[in-house]
Amino acid sequence: MSGNDHDYRHWRGLLDVLIEGAYIVDKHRKILYWNKAAEKITSYRKDEILGRSCMDNILMHVDEAGNSLCKGDCPLAKTLKDGKIREANVYLHHKDGYRKPVCIRVVPLRNDYGEIHAALELFNDKTPEEALKQRMTELEKLAMFDELTKLPNRRYVEERLEDFMNDFMRHKLRFGVIFMDIDHFKSFNDTYGHVAGDKVLKIVANTLLGASRVSDVVGRWGGEEFVALIKNVNMKTIETIAERYRLLVESSSFELNGESLSVTISIGATLAKQGDTKESIIKRADELMYISKQRGRNRLTIG
Repeated sequence: MSGNDHDYRHWRGLLDVLIEGAYIVDKHRKILYWNKAAEKITSYRKDEILGRSCMDNILMHVDEAGNSLCKGDCPLAKTLKDGKIREANVYLHHKDGYRKPVCIRVVPLRNDYGEIHAALELFNDKTPEEALKQRMTELEKLAMFDELTKLPNRRYVEERLEDFMNDFMRHKLRFGVIFMDIDHFKSFNDTYGHVAGDKVLKIVANTLLGASRVSDVVGRWGGEEFVALIKNVNMKTIETIAERYRLLVESSSFELNGESLSVTISIGATLAKQGDTKESIIKRADELMYISKQRGRNRLTIG
């Protein structure tokens, strides 16, 4: 780092011990500094990041609707221009390919003349780690998690579905079921191999998990199918959650032999109704997912 190097020296000791990720960019958004927490949260090492532009296919921030912020409504770019401090909830692109939820705060850095010459972005991992670790420990004891994706397996989802159904019948606590299937997964496996296919399953699993609340249950149903059980929702809320899943999976990707690969999911979503059984609500969500397939894939059907 040259020119303004002295301006950052007093930051480094502090930033390196933060549990928040932190990085500094110049006016052209070239990354000048990357702290240890940023490495931990994103899995990108400092030597992979420094000197590159944050727009250069690295973090690729998107909002809940999957809209790219790097080339559009970028908080960093705005702060570099007007000097205002900004906060936002976004999803960054983890080195392993999935979307991770983070809360960012952007602060302008000024030189001795008061001119903005750089910006600092701080970011927190919003994945509920402690709750997830506790749930994982419980699932491991009960052999109710999927070894590949580390999500709850079908047996666990079915047992929780029974709990949700009981609460619905006894206490009128509404819930929804979201049934998801990776589009053209067999073709993807045939083209790129099972190792790449396993990578895709992990990316989708981690993206769904990061886009969910602690109270929701997201599990691998089998093969390339995933199911989410969503508490306390109406039709509008379950549509919002399911669309968030779809858009974030669509915007996730990973590199293989110089090629950027990504997948999409087709989704069926429904709310519990009077007279439903565990079997009927899953069947309805599954059938709605197949309607999404028939209508062109990478879409949501609600019913």
